[in-house]
This record gives sequence, structure tokens and C-alpha cells, in this order.
Amino acid sequence: MNIIDRRLNPRGKSLSNRQRFLRRARRQIREAVRQASADRKIADIDGGEKISIPSDGLREPTFRPDVDTGHRQIVVPGNRDFVVGDRIRRPSGGGGRGGEASPDGEGDDPFRFVLSREEFLDIFLDDLELPDLVKKNVARSESTTPERAGFSVTGSPSNLNVLRTMRHSLSRRIALRRPKPEEIEQLEEEIAALRESGENAARLRELLAELELRRQRLSRIPYIDPVDVRFNRFEAVPKPVTQAVMFCLMDVSGSMTEHMKDLAKRFFMLLYLFISRRYRNVDLVFIRHTHHAQEVDEETFFYSTETGGTVVSTALEEMKRIVAARYGLDDWNIYAAQASDGDNYANDTPRVLDMLEGDILPLCQYFAYLEVGESGEVQGFRETSLWRAYARLVKPERPFAMRRVRERAEIFPVFRNLFARERASSGEPE
Repeated sequence: MNIIDRRLNPRGKSLSNRQRFLRRARRQIREAVRQASADRKIADIDGGEKISIPSDGLREPTFRPDVDTGHRQIVVPGNRDFVVGDRIRRPSGGGGRGGEASPDGEGDDPFRFVLSREEFLDIFLDDLELPDLVKKNVARSESTTPERAGFSVTGSPSNLNVLRTMRHSLSRRIALRRPKPEEIEQLEEEIAALRESGENAARLRELLAELELRRQRLSRIPYIDPVDVRFNRFEAVPKPVTQAVMFCLMDVSGSMTEHMKDLAKRFFMLLYLFISRRYRNVDLVFIRHTHHAQEVDEETFFYSTETGGTVVSTALEEMKRIVAARYGLDDWNIYAAQASDGDNYANDTPRVLDMLEGDILPLCQYFAYLEVGESGEVQGFRETSLWRAYARLVKPERPFAMRRVRERAEIFPVFRNLFARERASSGEPE
């Protein structure tokens, strides 16, 4: 079997060589993509990227003589220091050609190149260890809906526009002076009366000729001609499957460290990628909270230095207010993801449970709670008050799931567990 690759090469580049290079340098590229994804905004996660990787290992292997062994007799043209027979002193420190800098400050720069959008996304998803089933699931295409686009002279009988067809038929019959049935009937009655009376033979012949002429015109000019027929014309107009809004709720109180915020950002990146590739229109709403909550932009959400105590119910109240003001349930799919270290004021936790059960979960297609811990906790997760409370909400009929992470590497399998199509609907805590 012969396989011929007929894909077009990018401008000025060889597609096969580029793919061979990506396979050879995949480990370095994966690390560079991971670092680049940590520094970019959530909404830019599925774009291309300029990345730099070390130049070590990128050169093709070649054979060269060892300068430390063997004998050579050459005369370099243009030199003024040596003649045939002179001995050239060997360089000290070996003759390796590494990429280290010289005493003059020169060296090899990192290799820098641009990944396309699809290349970046494939490597990003591959690094997440998402199964192919999920990759196909997040790349759904938009649907189309038929919309009226005037009329056509051809089409399906079910699309016949009777009113427009009859209007064209009437216009044509008037223009061609097609006789009306009542006119012919009136002539026939007048002819019959003359025949009965036996008078005015000249008038009778005149009426008979007129009747024959009108009957001929009636047979030649049909009541409905194919030229009259009109069909409703429809065009397939792209229409989003639906639109979605994703609420990102994060605890930014004093107990949330930079490591915990980094875990939350990576989780929100994956969640945005999943929803934005499934829906055409996706809104992001960032809500940060301490003892009070407010809607902010992405920069403030992740990098603001404001701290304080923890009152989780304020974030849920802000989300409820925004949904009522801007996102009608008939038009929007509502998703929410909450990231927290699990701490909350004891007297606020019952209110949080009541709001989730009575107000928030009935609005949401899905609500994911991610509890982040500090890296290197050898004794595992401590049982936080918020985790114990949320565990009571986990039921098969509720769109609610909760997971915990401590390290960056745990973000990927946790996200896969939360959003894979075959995920058990129970959403049991782990």
C-alpha cells in the first residue's frame, strides 16, 4: 500500500520536515508549552505561541575528525603565521563543540520558533493526557438553521408558496386577456336566445365567431402556467448550538498562597478551553471573594494583592445577582467553577449550603468545586469545613462534583475525571 501525503505545505516551509522536527523535540516543546500556558491569559489559551527551546540536541548528527588524535598535513590559504612543516599546538581543554559561552561572552542562543494554533492545542491537550474521546467532544461544530431568503422558481412541493403563485398567475392572465368563464357563459346564453327566436342571423354568426375565438384563447392560455409557480427559498445560516457563560469563583483570602492560585488558574484554563470549543459564544465572569465578593477582570482576579477573611456566601450571592441581571436561563447555559482552600467562617457554611441547594445548582448545567492544597503536604489533605459541607450536596441527580489537588501534575487527571463523557454522574468526592 502506498500512502501519499497531499497536504499543502505552509508558505516557505516543508510540512514533513516540520512534523519530523516536532516529534524529535517533543519533550522540550512540551515543557515550553507548559511554561507558556502558565503566563498567558485564559481566553488566549487556544491560540498559537512563540516558544524557545534549548538548541542542544536539535542538530543533526554528523561525522567529523577528532582534533585530539590523528595527523593532518594541510596548508590554510592566506595564513601569515605558519608554513609547511610547522607544528600547531593543540588547544587545551579538549576539542568538544558544546553550546557553552566562550570567555568573550559568545554562545548559542535558544532556538525560537512559532507554533500554530492547532500545534499548540494538540501539544497542550496531549500533555494533559486527555483521551481522544474528549478531544473530539470539545471540537464540536456549530449547527445550521434554515432561514427565509426570498423565492425560487424551483423547489420542493412542500415549499410551494400558493399566494405568490396565484398572484403571478393572475397578472399573466390579465396581461394576455384570458377570457373569464362567466364571459363565455354569457355568450352561450345570448347565442341560445337568438337560436330560439330565429331572428338576427347576422348577429348570431357574429356571436358564434366570438365564442370560438374566446374558447381557443381559453385553451391556449392556462389558468396556472409553470412560469407562475414560486417556491419559498431557504438558506442554511450558521447558528451556535447554544451559548454559555462560565463563572469562575475563587477565594483570594490570606490563606490562599501563590501556589494555590496557580493551581486554580490552570484549572480555569482547561475549563475555558473545554467550553469555548464546544460553544460558539462563551462569556467569562470572574468573581473573587474574601469577606466580600466582586466581579473583576482577569488580571485582578489572579494577580490582585488584596486579602482578608473568607465568607464564601458572598461569591454565590454575586453570581446569583449577575445571572438575574444578564443571563436568561432560556438563552444561556450556565457553568460555574469554584476554587478554594476549603476555609470558611463556621457560621457562614450553613448559608452556603442553602444557597447552593436552593438557588445556584438549579441554575447550573454543571458546578465543579476544586479544593487546592499546599504542595508537599506529606500527610495528605486535611478535612476542611467547606469540603465536609459540600460532600453533603453530592447526589446522582445534581450537576455537582468536587475534587482536590495539591500539585500541578494532578490538575490534568482531575479535569479529565470531571469532564470526560463517560464520567459517572454521581460526582462522588475523591
